[in-house]
Amino acid sequence: MWQRWLGERRVRHIQRALRRGKLTVLCLFMTFIVLRGTVGAGKFGTPRQDLEEIRSRLPSRRCSLPHRVLTEEHSPSTGGFSNSVAADEDDPEPDPSKPYSLGPKISDWDEQRQRWLKSHPELPHFLTTTKPRVLLVTGSSPKPCENPVGDHFLLKSIKNKIDYCRVHGIEIFYNMALLDAEMAGFWAKLPLIRKLLLSHPEVEFLWWMDSDAMFTDMAFELPWERYAPYNLVMHGWNEMVYDDRNWIGLNTGSFLLRNCQWSLDLLDAWAPMGPKGKIREEAGKVLTKFLKGRPVFEADDQSAMVYLLVTQKDRWADKVYLESAYYLHGYWGILVDRYEEMMEKYHPGLGDHRWPLVTHFVGCKPCGKFGDYPVERCLKQMDRAFNFGDNQILQMYGFTHKSLASRKVKRIRNDTASPLEMVDELGLLHPKFKAVKVENS
Repeated sequence: MWQRWLGERRVRHIQRALRRGKLTVLCLFMTFIVLRGTVGAGKFGTPRQDLEEIRSRLPSRRCSLPHRVLTEEHSPSTGGFSNSVAADEDDPEPDPSKPYSLGPKISDWDEQRQRWLKSHPELPHFLTTTKPRVLLVTGSSPKPCENPVGDHFLLKSIKNKIDYCRVHGIEIFYNMALLDAEMAGFWAKLPLIRKLLLSHPEVEFLWWMDSDAMFTDMAFELPWERYAPYNLVMHGWNEMVYDDRNWIGLNTGSFLLRNCQWSLDLLDAWAPMGPKGKIREEAGKVLTKFLKGRPVFEADDQSAMVYLLVTQKDRWADKVYLESAYYLHGYWGILVDRYEEMMEKYHPGLGDHRWPLVTHFVGCKPCGKFGDYPVERCLKQMDRAFNFGDNQILQMYGFTHKSLASRKVKRIRNDTASPLEMVDELGLLHPKFKAVKVENS
């Protein structure tokens, strides 16, 4: 009958389509059975429970995200060293009615330290008559960097510092813990510095250096004799600080602090502007109003130091040395593009504009997503600074980077059967300033 109305050819097409449809339905049914057996039928075997169970077991976009992204997505943050630091949920809320303190007041640290040094002669605070025992301190957040490549640059930065310290006989401490949640961000260094001074009485000078600063003159030894009368050494200019009250008249990204009672008193006077929240915000307004050229933002440790030196000059200035003869801190924007010129005209060991001791990448924030400069420019220049310093280490072993922009190295001298006869041009393999005085028994 269907053939009479539709025609024999069309009927065959319909029959073929029906057979295919049956096969498709059978395949879908078998697939459903297999999924129910593999994934599960839910708590009660209902369609809604099945859907929830399948969603929980099948891979999702979230499961395909890198571990770094998952970690950042769930990590609350406060400020940190160079990026954010997770706050401890158990930290008690600070009492705003009580003034902030870094710790119990200590008034006799010099006497305590002298007694300790006398009872531990095997740990002298001076390695030679003029060279003090120095502890270089730096650090970064315990969290992964927001910008993934930032972790690689933190690794390069600490490698660079280790190289300099190894050559110059300096101990190094790398911190990844926020010791006081109230002192996050710019201020995280203060509780750390105080704790290290008190824990290491054998250390004469503590050298703080930001994680975004690199040594670029591996041969330069600090003029320790010059600092004998002083307790705090920072890169800066007396006129800019005391006369102009300029907030960039000094830099706290790289400084030396002597282990003594004066330094503990300075930390106690420096810290009150640091607690996060209203105190830091209100202090920022005071600093902006008082200091020349300072933008409006919360109180930072550098501005607070300038404020302290100007307003309490009689108390602190005599023991503070603002160093401008060499680059204890060197702004990267005026240095990195001149490295080739420096290599052509000058040599390591000068420490100043001819061959800077430190190149500091102020405003780059390689560990964060946002800085004051384009991230591509910062990363390129940081690579150049690292290679510039690393070349001075590699040359001791007969190698150098192919260029300041290259990770690859090339051989600059052939190996010989008499390696001890090779001349160390920069004197970094066995430098005189690394030698420790040996006491006669």
